[in-house]
Amino acid sequence: MAKNTSSEFVLRPFEGIPAEADLVAMREVVPAATISARTNAEYGSREFTFTTSLPEQWPALHRADGHVFVALQTLAGSGDVSRDIAANLLEAWELEPGTPVLRSGLPGEGPRLQDILDLEQPFEVHTHDGFDYWLDPSVEVSAELRSALDEAAESMIDTKKVSTVDSAYWCRMGAKEFLRWAMPYDEDAVINGIARLHAQRASSIDGAKFLGAFRSCGIVIPVWELVRGSEVEDIEAAAAEFWTGLKAAIENTEPLDANERRARAGIISRQITLR
Repeated sequence: MAKNTSSEFVLRPFEGIPAEADLVAMREVVPAATISARTNAEYGSREFTFTTSLPEQWPALHRADGHVFVALQTLAGSGDVSRDIAANLLEAWELEPGTPVLRSGLPGEGPRLQDILDLEQPFEVHTHDGFDYWLDPSVEVSAELRSALDEAAESMIDTKKVSTVDSAYWCRMGAKEFLRWAMPYDEDAVINGIARLHAQRASSIDGAKFLGAFRSCGIVIPVWELVRGSEVEDIEAAAAEFWTGLKAAIENTEPLDANERRARAGIISRQITLR
Protein backbone atom coordinates (compact mmCIF):
# COMPACT_ATOMS: atom_id res chain seq x y z
CA MET A 1 0.00 0.00 0.00
CA ALA A 2 1.11 3.56 -0.60
CA LYS A 3 2.15 5.62 2.39
CA ASN A 4 -0.33 8.23 3.47
CA THR A 5 0.28 11.90 4.13
CA SER A 6 -1.23 13.65 7.12
CA SER A 7 -3.51 15.83 4.98
CA GLU A 8 -5.49 12.99 3.42
CA PHE A 9 -8.88 12.11 4.92
CA VAL A 10 -9.71 8.40 5.00
CA LEU A 11 -13.38 7.64 5.68
CA ARG A 12 -12.81 3.95 6.48
CA PRO A 13 -9.32 3.94 8.01
CA PHE A 14 -9.20 0.28 9.15
CA GLU A 15 -10.53 -1.22 5.90
CA GLY A 16 -8.49 -4.22 4.84
CA ILE A 17 -7.60 -5.28 8.39
CA PRO A 18 -9.43 -8.51 9.35
CA ALA A 19 -10.30 -6.99 12.74
CA GLU A 20 -11.70 -3.78 11.22
CA ALA A 21 -15.08 -3.92 12.96
CA ASP A 22 -13.56 -4.82 16.34
CA LEU A 23 -11.03 -1.98 16.08
CA VAL A 24 -13.87 0.46 15.42
CA ALA A 25 -15.93 -0.97 18.29
CA MET A 26 -12.95 -0.71 20.64
CA ARG A 27 -12.39 2.85 19.54
CA GLU A 28 -15.99 3.90 20.10
CA VAL A 29 -18.19 1.67 22.27
CA VAL A 30 -16.05 -0.80 24.25
CA PRO A 31 -14.51 0.55 27.47
CA ALA A 32 -11.74 -1.99 28.13
CA ALA A 33 -10.48 -4.57 25.68
CA THR A 34 -7.28 -5.76 24.04
CA ILE A 35 -6.19 -7.48 20.84
CA SER A 36 -2.78 -9.13 20.59
CA ALA A 37 -1.14 -8.36 17.26
CA ARG A 38 2.18 -8.58 15.44
CA THR A 39 3.94 -6.54 12.80
CA ASN A 40 4.91 -8.11 9.51
CA ALA A 41 8.43 -9.27 8.64
CA GLU A 42 9.33 -5.91 7.08
CA TYR A 43 8.69 -4.29 10.45
CA GLY A 44 10.43 -6.91 12.53
CA SER A 45 7.61 -9.37 13.37
CA ARG A 46 7.25 -7.63 16.74
CA GLU A 47 4.37 -8.46 19.06
CA PHE A 48 2.30 -5.72 20.70
CA THR A 49 -1.19 -5.10 22.03
CA PHE A 50 -4.03 -2.90 20.81
CA THR A 51 -5.92 -1.48 23.79
CA THR A 52 -9.02 0.65 24.03
CA SER A 53 -7.25 3.29 26.12
CA LEU A 54 -4.23 4.04 28.29
CA PRO A 55 -3.68 6.17 31.42
CA GLU A 56 -3.88 9.94 30.90
CA GLN A 57 -4.98 9.32 27.30
CA TRP A 58 -1.48 8.33 26.23
CA PRO A 59 -1.45 7.29 22.55
CA ALA A 60 0.95 4.42 23.26
CA LEU A 61 3.13 2.98 26.02
CA HIS A 62 6.42 1.12 26.05
CA ARG A 63 5.82 -0.67 29.33
CA ALA A 64 8.64 -1.27 31.81
CA ASP A 65 8.77 -4.97 30.89
CA GLY A 66 9.31 -4.06 27.23
CA HIS A 67 5.81 -4.79 25.94
CA VAL A 68 4.17 -2.11 23.79
CA PHE A 69 0.52 -1.05 24.00
CA VAL A 70 -1.10 1.25 21.44
CA ALA A 71 -4.43 2.93 22.22
CA LEU A 72 -7.38 3.11 19.86
CA GLN A 73 -9.35 5.67 21.89
CA THR A 74 -6.95 8.47 21.09
CA LEU A 75 -7.42 11.80 19.36
CA ALA A 76 -6.68 11.69 15.64
CA GLY A 77 -3.83 13.95 14.64
CA SER A 78 -4.66 13.79 10.95
CA GLY A 79 -7.38 12.67 8.58
CA ASP A 80 -6.22 9.05 8.71
CA VAL A 81 -6.63 7.28 12.06
CA SER A 82 -4.74 4.23 10.76
CA ARG A 83 -1.72 6.38 9.90
CA ASP A 84 -1.84 8.10 13.32
CA ILE A 85 -1.99 4.84 15.29
CA ALA A 86 0.80 3.31 13.21
CA ALA A 87 2.96 6.36 13.94
CA ASN A 88 2.24 6.05 17.68
CA LEU A 89 3.13 2.35 17.62
CA LEU A 90 6.42 2.85 15.80
CA GLU A 91 7.38 5.73 18.08
CA ALA A 92 6.70 3.66 21.20
CA TRP A 93 9.33 1.11 20.19
CA GLU A 94 11.92 3.88 19.95
CA LEU A 95 11.34 4.91 23.57
CA GLU A 96 12.97 3.55 26.70
CA PRO A 97 10.89 0.93 28.55
CA GLY A 98 8.55 2.57 31.04
CA THR A 99 7.94 5.56 28.76
CA PRO A 100 4.64 6.66 27.17
CA VAL A 101 4.20 8.36 23.80
CA LEU A 102 3.21 11.99 24.28
CA ARG A 103 2.38 13.00 20.75
CA SER A 104 1.60 16.59 19.84
CA GLY A 105 1.01 17.82 16.30
CA LEU A 106 0.59 15.86 13.10
CA PRO A 107 2.66 12.82 12.17
CA GLY A 108 4.61 13.11 8.96
CA GLU A 109 4.31 10.85 5.96
CA GLY A 110 4.62 7.19 6.85
CA PRO A 111 3.07 3.72 6.86
CA ARG A 112 -0.45 2.85 7.91
CA LEU A 113 -1.48 -0.09 10.08
CA GLN A 114 -2.33 -1.98 6.88
CA ASP A 115 1.33 -1.61 5.84
CA ILE A 116 2.93 -2.80 9.06
CA LEU A 117 0.60 -5.47 10.51
CA ASP A 118 0.86 -9.20 9.98
CA LEU A 119 -2.64 -9.62 8.55
CA GLU A 120 -2.45 -13.42 8.48
CA GLN A 121 -2.41 -13.94 12.25
CA PRO A 122 -5.67 -14.21 14.24
CA PHE A 123 -6.99 -11.02 15.84
CA GLU A 124 -8.77 -12.15 19.02
CA VAL A 125 -10.56 -9.63 21.23
CA HIS A 126 -10.45 -9.92 25.02
CA THR A 127 -12.78 -7.70 27.03
CA HIS A 128 -11.74 -6.76 30.58
CA ASP A 129 -13.55 -5.81 33.78
CA GLY A 130 -10.88 -3.25 34.67
CA PHE A 131 -7.52 -1.81 33.67
CA ASP A 132 -5.05 -3.95 35.60
CA TYR A 133 -3.69 -5.19 32.26
CA TRP A 134 -2.00 -1.81 31.85
CA LEU A 135 0.47 -2.76 34.57
CA ASP A 136 3.75 -4.63 34.35
CA PRO A 137 2.96 -7.88 36.23
CA SER A 138 6.24 -7.58 38.15
CA VAL A 139 5.40 -4.12 39.54
CA GLU A 140 3.97 -3.94 43.04
CA VAL A 141 0.62 -2.12 43.07
CA SER A 142 0.48 0.64 45.67
CA ALA A 143 -2.66 1.35 47.67
CA GLU A 144 -3.08 4.63 45.80
CA LEU A 145 -2.77 2.97 42.40
CA ARG A 146 -5.11 0.15 43.45
CA SER A 147 -7.71 2.72 44.47
CA ALA A 148 -7.37 4.57 41.15
CA LEU A 149 -7.73 1.34 39.15
CA ASP A 150 -10.76 0.26 41.16
CA GLU A 151 -12.38 3.66 40.70
CA ALA A 152 -11.83 3.50 36.95
CA ALA A 153 -13.30 0.00 36.80
CA GLU A 154 -16.39 1.04 38.74
CA SER A 155 -17.18 3.76 36.18
CA MET A 156 -17.00 1.37 33.21
CA ILE A 157 -20.00 0.14 31.27
CA ASP A 158 -20.11 -3.63 31.78
CA THR A 159 -19.28 -5.02 28.31
CA LYS A 160 -18.65 -8.53 27.00
CA LYS A 161 -18.01 -9.89 23.52
CA VAL A 162 -20.60 -12.20 21.99
CA SER A 163 -18.79 -15.44 21.11
CA THR A 164 -21.08 -16.77 18.35
CA VAL A 165 -20.79 -13.90 15.86
CA ASP A 166 -18.13 -11.41 14.86
CA SER A 167 -17.73 -7.95 16.40
CA ALA A 168 -20.87 -7.93 18.58
CA TYR A 169 -20.84 -6.70 22.17
CA TRP A 170 -23.34 -7.10 25.00
CA CYS A 171 -23.38 -4.24 27.50
CA ARG A 172 -25.33 -3.22 30.59
CA MET A 173 -26.14 0.43 31.26
CA GLY A 174 -28.00 0.93 34.49
CA ALA A 175 -30.97 -1.42 34.49
CA LYS A 176 -30.93 -2.04 30.72
CA GLU A 177 -28.94 -4.30 28.46
CA PHE A 178 -27.97 -3.65 24.85
CA LEU A 179 -26.32 -5.36 21.90
CA ARG A 180 -23.90 -3.23 19.88
CA TRP A 181 -22.84 -4.98 16.70
CA ALA A 182 -20.13 -3.48 14.47
CA MET A 183 -20.53 -4.38 10.79
CA PRO A 184 -17.48 -4.36 8.45
CA TYR A 185 -19.54 -3.71 5.33
CA ASP A 186 -20.49 -0.74 3.21
CA GLU A 187 -22.70 1.52 5.34
CA ASP A 188 -25.54 1.67 2.83
CA ALA A 189 -25.59 -2.12 2.44
CA VAL A 190 -25.95 -2.62 6.20
CA ILE A 191 -28.67 0.02 6.57
CA ASN A 192 -30.52 -1.39 3.56
CA GLY A 193 -30.25 -4.90 4.99
CA ILE A 194 -31.70 -3.89 8.34
CA ALA A 195 -34.41 -1.90 6.54
CA ARG A 196 -35.42 -5.01 4.59
CA LEU A 197 -35.79 -6.96 7.84
CA HIS A 198 -37.48 -4.07 9.63
CA ALA A 199 -40.11 -3.80 6.88
CA GLN A 200 -40.84 -7.51 7.40
CA ARG A 201 -41.03 -6.99 11.19
CA ALA A 202 -38.01 -9.27 11.42
CA SER A 203 -35.38 -6.89 12.86
CA SER A 204 -35.82 -8.13 16.44
CA ILE A 205 -33.31 -10.56 17.93
CA ASP A 206 -35.26 -12.94 20.17
CA GLY A 207 -37.39 -10.12 21.55
CA ALA A 208 -34.62 -7.51 21.43
CA LYS A 209 -35.78 -4.23 19.89
CA PHE A 210 -33.74 -2.55 17.16
CA LEU A 211 -33.04 1.03 18.27
CA GLY A 212 -30.80 2.60 15.63
CA ALA A 213 -27.13 2.74 14.77
CA PHE A 214 -23.88 4.51 15.51
CA ARG A 215 -21.72 5.52 12.57
CA SER A 216 -17.93 5.77 12.82
CA CYS A 217 -14.82 5.14 10.73
CA GLY A 218 -16.92 4.42 7.64
CA ILE A 219 -18.97 1.57 9.12
CA VAL A 220 -22.13 1.34 11.23
CA ILE A 221 -22.75 -0.21 14.65
CA PRO A 222 -26.44 -1.20 14.92
CA VAL A 223 -27.89 -1.28 18.45
CA TRP A 224 -30.62 -3.46 19.95
CA GLU A 225 -32.20 -3.09 23.39
CA LEU A 226 -32.31 -6.55 24.90
CA VAL A 227 -34.95 -8.17 27.04
CA ARG A 228 -34.46 -6.81 30.56
CA GLY A 229 -32.00 -8.84 32.57
CA SER A 230 -30.40 -10.60 29.58
CA GLU A 231 -26.84 -11.81 30.03
CA VAL A 232 -24.44 -12.29 27.14
CA GLU A 233 -24.98 -16.07 27.21
CA ASP A 234 -28.73 -15.56 26.78
CA ILE A 235 -28.40 -13.94 23.35
CA GLU A 236 -25.55 -15.83 21.73
CA ALA A 237 -27.64 -18.51 20.01
CA ALA A 238 -30.24 -15.97 18.87
CA ALA A 239 -27.56 -13.63 17.49
CA ALA A 240 -26.04 -16.43 15.44
CA GLU A 241 -29.43 -17.38 14.03
CA PHE A 242 -30.31 -13.76 13.29
CA TRP A 243 -27.01 -13.23 11.46
CA THR A 244 -28.00 -15.74 8.77
CA GLY A 245 -30.95 -13.58 7.72
CA LEU A 246 -29.17 -10.27 8.17
CA LYS A 247 -26.18 -11.34 6.10
CA ALA A 248 -28.49 -12.36 3.24
CA ALA A 249 -30.31 -9.03 3.52
CA ILE A 250 -27.01 -7.09 3.47
CA GLU A 251 -25.88 -8.97 0.37
CA ASN A 252 -29.24 -8.39 -1.41
CA THR A 253 -28.63 -5.80 -4.13
CA GLU A 254 -32.24 -5.51 -5.36
CA PRO A 255 -33.77 -2.01 -5.07
CA LEU A 256 -35.72 -1.38 -1.87
CA ASP A 257 -39.50 -1.39 -2.19
CA ALA A 258 -41.70 1.37 -0.76
CA ASN A 259 -42.02 -0.20 2.70
CA GLU A 260 -38.31 -0.85 2.88
CA ARG A 261 -37.51 2.73 1.85
CA ARG A 262 -39.75 4.02 4.64
CA ALA A 263 -38.01 1.73 7.10
CA ARG A 264 -34.63 2.94 5.86
CA ALA A 265 -35.62 6.58 6.33
CA GLY A 266 -36.57 5.83 9.92
CA ILE A 267 -33.25 4.10 10.57
CA ILE A 268 -31.27 6.99 9.07
CA SER A 269 -33.12 9.44 11.32
CA ARG A 270 -31.94 7.47 14.36
CA GLN A 271 -28.33 7.16 13.23
CA ILE A 272 -25.70 8.89 15.36
CA THR A 273 -22.27 9.80 13.99
CA LEU A 274 -19.44 9.36 16.49
CA ARG A 275 -16.49 11.81 16.18
